[in-house]
Amino acid sequence: MGYGYGGWKPYVSVAERRKKAELAAAKAKKAGAVLSPIASYRGAIAKTFWGKAWCDNLEGYSDYANRLPRGRTYVRNGSVIDLQITAGEVRAQVMGSSLYTVAVTVTACPEKQWRAIGADCAGSIDSIVELLQGKLSTSVMERICKPGTGLFPVPKEIRFNCSCPDWASMCKHVAAVLYGVGTRLDQQPELLFALRRVDVNDLVRQAGAGLPKATKRPTTSKVLDDALVADVFGIEMADVYPPPKSAAGRNKPPAGKATAKKATRSAVAANAKAAEDNKSVTKKLPVKPSAGPRKSTSGNIVAGKANVANSPATPKAAATRKRASTRPVKGTSR
Repeated sequence: MGYGYGGWKPYVSVAERRKKAELAAAKAKKAGAVLSPIASYRGAIAKTFWGKAWCDNLEGYSDYANRLPRGRTYVRNGSVIDLQITAGEVRAQVMGSSLYTVAVTVTACPEKQWRAIGADCAGSIDSIVELLQGKLSTSVMERICKPGTGLFPVPKEIRFNCSCPDWASMCKHVAAVLYGVGTRLDQQPELLFALRRVDVNDLVRQAGAGLPKATKRPTTSKVLDDALVADVFGIEMADVYPPPKSAAGRNKPPAGKATAKKATRSAVAANAKAAEDNKSVTKKLPVKPSAGPRKSTSGNIVAGKANVANSPATPKAAATRKRASTRPVKGTSR
């Protein structure tokens, strides 16, 4: 392709440039290249916190004011067919009148500056997820994005190069790539930390280190009693500590209950003994009165084989003895 007036290549329309970009991407993929393009879109270049913050940082410097607007059109119409972000470096391919290669290097965040960011945010960052989603407090996010002392690079920390013939320090292809970084941060905000060569986990660790450690336990007066908790919420509180066991491994009953139980056992035993005595007396009484009592040589009344001489005298037994003593005895005594 020949050059036009003034040594510049002829103007290529957006539609033609988009078609050429698609053909170049298809050819690279066929050759085995893995591309990460910025798809064409309309509207704002960046839509999330980190993407917007990146673009705002770029636009805040007068060094880039003249060249950045031309890059917006390129990034929106899909001219950036590949954009790779690694530690401290961005490599891209941008379709213009030809396919150009762009390289952007970003210096690492100074260690002292990174420690200052962590110290200022100590105790305010609890979750990496919330950090990457930009859902922390306004003061924390403003501190991280603060121009000059925050995480975003200043112009002197950015170096770039493009294979196009434009003599300007920042051509439209470089501007498209810088805006493409903001678009990429919408989907992968963690790439910003990789670009600045810092570990995002440091902010969470420093935040935890900045919190004071508890050295005292709450006083008894500040601890809510279990009974009050049960009354407030209408629940039964389980015992935190099991009741102490006795030396024998059993729970001893209260003294009153033990005494009553002992008395009950004594009464039962007494009743059982009395019933046994009555039963034995009933057995020792004469069973066959019709046979007639016999008087032994010792004067005891014998009925069958039962000897009731020593049994307690009941009225019936006494009457029987009286009748036996007055009745004549037949035959000789044994």
